[in-house]
Amino acid sequence: MAPRKPGEPEPELEPPAEDAPKPAANACMDYYPPYIESYNLRPKLTTVYNTVEELMAPKPKRPPPPSPSPTAAIARRWGGISRDGLGAYLQHPETFPSTRVIYYTDDFVAVHDLYPKASVHTLLLPRKATFSDQHPFDAFLDPAFLAAVKVEAAKLKRFVAKELQRRFGAESAAEARRQAVLDGEVELEGDDEELPPGRDWEAEVKVGIHAHPSMNHLHVHVLSRDMFSPCLKHRRHYNSFNTPFFVELADFPLADDDPRLHPGREQYLRRDMVCWRCGRNFKNHFKSLREHLETEFEEWKRE
Repeated sequence: MAPRKPGEPEPELEPPAEDAPKPAANACMDYYPPYIESYNLRPKLTTVYNTVEELMAPKPKRPPPPSPSPTAAIARRWGGISRDGLGAYLQHPETFPSTRVIYYTDDFVAVHDLYPKASVHTLLLPRKATFSDQHPFDAFLDPAFLAAVKVEAAKLKRFVAKELQRRFGAESAAEARRQAVLDGEVELEGDDEELPPGRDWEAEVKVGIHAHPSMNHLHVHVLSRDMFSPCLKHRRHYNSFNTPFFVELADFPLADDDPRLHPGREQYLRRDMVCWRCGRNFKNHFKSLREHLETEFEEWKRE
C-alpha cells in the first residue's frame, strides 16, 4: 500500500471475514477494547500531526484563574479562619461595606471581627507593612508606633462604648436618669445642671492583643467584656480573652521577664475557665460556662 500523503484522509477499512485467523493472544491485548481484536489494529491517535510545523507549534495557553475577591480571601479557613484574611482589609478597605469596615485612614483600618467573641467585637489593623507583618511583641518595641496605636485604639474604644450604649442603654439601671432626661420625662433643675453621665460604657471595653495571635497580620482587639456570642465555641476561645494570654494594650511596653512573653510555657489556654464577672470556676466544662454566660450577660446589661 502506498504511503498516505499529508492531509489525505485515511482509507476506509473493511472488517475481516468471519473465518479470518485471529492474532495470537498476548499481554498487551488486555489493554485494548474487544473490537480491536476483530480488526487486528491498534486504536488511532486522537490527534495526527502531518507536518513538523504542526508538531512543534506551541500549545495555546490556558487563561489564568480569576483573582479571588477580598471576601473570598477571608473565606479561606485555617482553624476556622484564614491566617492571611485580614490582609484584604489592609489593601482595599474601600471595597468592603460599612457593616464590615468601620473606618479607615492611611495608617489604620477598623473592622468588625468576622467571628466575634462578644456582643461588640472590633479589630484595629495597622496598614503599613513595616509593622503589620510583625508580631505585636516586636512591633510595639517601637515607641512611636506604640503611641500611635494607643491613640487610635482609644478612638475605636469610644466607638465600641457608644455602640454598647446604643444597644443596651435602655436596659441599664445606670442609664435610667440620663435616659429619662433625654426622653423628656425628667427636667434638669437649672441651666447649670449637666446631663447625667450615665453608665461608664468605656469601662466595659477591653483593648489588647493575643500573646500568640491566630492571624498573620498585626491586629488589636477592642471588644465588650461580656463574652456573649454564638462564635464563642471552645475553651481556648474563652481563655484567650480571659487569662493573661490576652495582653492589655495599656501594659505595653512589657518588661523582658514578663511571663506573658512565653504563652506556651504558661499554658494559659489550658487553664480552668473562670467566669469573668462572678469568678466561678467551671474547670473544663464549657457547656456549663456558656449557659452561665447567658445569665451573666442579661444581668450585666441591666447594671
